[in-house]
Amino acid sequence: MILLGLGSNRAGDWGTPAETLDRVGRELAAAGCPVTHRSPLYVTAALGPEPQDAFVNGVLAISSSLPPEALLRRLKGLERCAGRRSGRRWGPRALDIDILDYRGLVRGWSASSPVRDRMRPPPLVLPHPQLHVRPFVLLPLLDVAPRWRHPVLKQSAQQLWNRVRQQSEGRVLKRLETAR
Repeated sequence: MILLGLGSNRAGDWGTPAETLDRVGRELAAAGCPVTHRSPLYVTAALGPEPQDAFVNGVLAISSSLPPEALLRRLKGLERCAGRRSGRRWGPRALDIDILDYRGLVRGWSASSPVRDRMRPPPLVLPHPQLHVRPFVLLPLLDVAPRWRHPVLKQSAQQLWNRVRQQSEGRVLKRLETAR
């Protein structure tokens, strides 16, 4: 199973944040990466040092024969099509798509933390190096893959969610009721 995290907190070329996240599934299917499971969308507190609008987040499970790097390139292309522009880290964005887990592949981790050389562009770290500390990822992940276990930490999604559900940064504010 390939798990993707989606987020948006500003309107872009595909519409509102909720409209944008809904469209991602259609765009992936058209690109040969059909969605097999889709979480509800959640309104969540923004992450980062600067005040900004709340995000809309969700998780998709997809099927794809693309290798991880090719999939990442395709996802970054979708972000640009939706109106994402270069900006500051953790700033407002029309669309952010992260590969959370690629069929349990572990890459770029040493012991219990990801390795990063600050002088080079970030490599694709799998599973996503921050997913286990982000409430806005873990709750929708539970909706899509309730039996999922972190390939490095060996903890279930429920165990990870229980550890972060009360933190303020990235907290889930409400489930977004949309006609999907």
